[in-house]
Amino acid sequence: MRDIKQARAMLSMAHKDFAALTGMARDTVAFADEIFGFHAQQAVEKGLKSWICLHGIEYPFTHQLARLMQILVNSGEDMEAFWMLDQYSVFSVQARYEEGDLALDAPLDRGAVIVEIQTLLDRVAQAMLSVNARTDA
Repeated sequence: MRDIKQARAMLSMAHKDFAALTGMARDTVAFADEIFGFHAQQAVEKGLKSWICLHGIEYPFTHQLARLMQILVNSGEDMEAFWMLDQYSVFSVQARYEEGDLALDAPLDRGAVIVEIQTLLDRVAQAMLSVNARTDA
């Protein structure tokens, strides 16, 4: 059975992290890439967990975005457009628990990150609307 209530809650929380991203997008001094990346990872994680709930699957307690995406692939979802989001997994633990700056090859392209995550959250919202339409019918 699909857990629409939990899916809505997770998507709502994903949008809160996404709002934080947009608020810190231009201020690279006050908000280091590690902080920005953490909220990017959190928005993706919660978005994916919301989508998993729509399939009636209990999501695992993990920060590994690839693992969550694989669950969706196994459920029949096409995740090709979203695999690049796995790059933000590094921000889930290292950015919070390791002292010093996270070694990044280059600064995050914050505008691109926002677009990528907005695309995911829009897709999850679309899936939710589709599920709601089927349950209301």
